[in-house]
Amino acid sequence: MITFFVALALLLVGYLVYGRYVEKTFGIKEERTTPAYASQDGIDYVPMGKKRNSMIQLLNIAGVGPIFGPIMGALYGPVAFLWIVFGSIFAGAVHDYLTGMISLRNNGAHLPQLAEKFLGRSLRHIVNGFALLLLLLVGTVFVTSPSNMINNLFDGNASTLMFVIFAVFAYYILATLLPVDKIIGRIYPFFGALLVVSAIGIAVSLFAQGYQIPEMTLTNMHPDGLPIWPLLFFTISCGALSGFHATQSPIISRTTMKESNGRSIFYGMMIAEAVIAMIWAGAAMAIFEPGELLGLINSGTPALVVQEVATLMLGSIGGTLAILGVIVLPITSGDTAFRSARMIIADYLSIAQKKFSSRLWIALPLFAISYVLTNMDFQMLWQYFNWANQTTAVIALFVGAMYLYIKGKNHYIALLPGTFMLYAVWFYILTAPIGFKLDGVLPYVISTLGTLTLLVLFHKRARAMRAAQMECDIPVKEVA
Repeated sequence: MITFFVALALLLVGYLVYGRYVEKTFGIKEERTTPAYASQDGIDYVPMGKKRNSMIQLLNIAGVGPIFGPIMGALYGPVAFLWIVFGSIFAGAVHDYLTGMISLRNNGAHLPQLAEKFLGRSLRHIVNGFALLLLLLVGTVFVTSPSNMINNLFDGNASTLMFVIFAVFAYYILATLLPVDKIIGRIYPFFGALLVVSAIGIAVSLFAQGYQIPEMTLTNMHPDGLPIWPLLFFTISCGALSGFHATQSPIISRTTMKESNGRSIFYGMMIAEAVIAMIWAGAAMAIFEPGELLGLINSGTPALVVQEVATLMLGSIGGTLAILGVIVLPITSGDTAFRSARMIIADYLSIAQKKFSSRLWIALPLFAISYVLTNMDFQMLWQYFNWANQTTAVIALFVGAMYLYIKGKNHYIALLPGTFMLYAVWFYILTAPIGFKLDGVLPYVISTLGTLTLLVLFHKRARAMRAAQMECDIPVKEVA
């Protein structure tokens, strides 16, 4: 399993070396007061320690994406490892770090506010729409997927499944409305321990039981012959690059105690998520042939694959614990998806969130819409989620690139992955069944022209904003 272990080593080196370079490029200021203190309100702005925030961030960003996505990505074969490793180091972790730290420098602002400030006033409305669509899709997917896994554990019927769905919704409502340190801050460390133990258990069992994770090949092994470009980059998102993370990082930017915590919290937890993705992708490749894996996915969504892998690797008791570790992932991202949506709407409408009633009337319509969406087909939801997710990632990377450009720093660390994914987003929506279904050379031409046009507009605005010496950070009282 040389490929697998080399990939894990590269992820570690990426965190230690490139993560430090990204931090140095951004330029932390230890003397600067963070929003957790400057805007402390006991609801969303609450100082919490690095270890606690890191675990919460990991659970926030690691929904079913780093498990379901890599399982479906495993259909392409070991080539999926390349996107997980290099996508995470050079795109996903950079995306998460810059989003979190720029938010921290702007009083915990969410992506729509940052897009308005750095990319243009009109984009705030567009990004608000994208962010809310993404969060509703995430919340819905992260209601149905854990509910199905819980139901599978008990071999439940339709009525049991409905009960579980309502129970998950009930928890989400509490986690969305209560102060961040009352539920999320208290139970996430325990959920995190369960997640880590389950992932380690699967990895150790693969090695101990003599399974062979395939070595690197660029051959497309997908049984249906679906092309690697651009589908692989949308199938595996949360394990490599995910715009959903841009909606989650501001939650933690409002609870971070000092800027030096950022590399561990934002960059480091993306690398940790990539390790989880590697384990589940490797397990799917080692245990199942591509055709067999596709059959399981089609018959029960990737949740059935999770159940099969966990039971086979760890037995009935250990497998159940591993499945519970997987179940907490979507639950601990679904609750913060709705929380983020509530915060984004509140910021957009300038509604203070100190009063419980103010949080309630924003949140309840979100849950009502999400409940309606639970009746949609999972695969269709996942496709729309993938496109909205990566479009949001592009916006977040361009925000990061603009921030660094104005400050005269190496903005290419964000612009290059942002440009790559911008081209992929164009191409995907032009060719996908949920998009325009174009084929031939036309989507390549349109994608190229669209990408170049937006790059020209970006550089035109960037030069103007640097010339105007725009203030990128909101001034705060400096610590004595």
